[in-house]
Amino acid sequence: MNVIHPIDLMSQRTAKTCILDVRTQAEMQAAALPDCLHIPLHELTPERLQAEIQKSGKDGSCVYLLCQAGRRAEMAANQLKGQIQAELCVIEGGMNAVQQAQIPLQHTAKPVMSLERQVRITAGFLVLIGVVLGYQVHANFFLLSGLVGAGLLFAGATDTCMMGMLLARMPWNR
Repeated sequence: MNVIHPIDLMSQRTAKTCILDVRTQAEMQAAALPDCLHIPLHELTPERLQAEIQKSGKDGSCVYLLCQAGRRAEMAANQLKGQIQAELCVIEGGMNAVQQAQIPLQHTAKPVMSLERQVRITAGFLVLIGVVLGYQVHANFFLLSGLVGAGLLFAGATDTCMMGMLLARMPWNR
């Protein structure tokens, strides 16, 4: 899988350059590169990508994949590998690196909570509820906190977060 730094991509970018942003709609509304294709990772299929490339008139020989930090873009590349004819290239560091490079972005007036922050809030809330209910109601509620901890351990070890994938499908992230 190829990787490119955002500054290098912007220096060679033309109107036909195909950049695919795989973040959620809410993340896109907060900040986005102008004139990118957008298909959230959980909705990405080779057929949909091909249709979007044709509809946009972009050059589909190379697709540059963008997410918030790089991990979802890598997942998209692995998902599309061998499924489409285009060369796949991950934008190193994702939107975080784009912002650090001070590349001009489109912003909406409404601040949006990142998916990573939503995961941290949800995990913390579930652990707290499990502990409180474990002390107040029944000791079996401690299992909720244990399951959240196991999920976080799994997410850290595999770099795949089931809670993040679930939250990405929520209506406020569309």
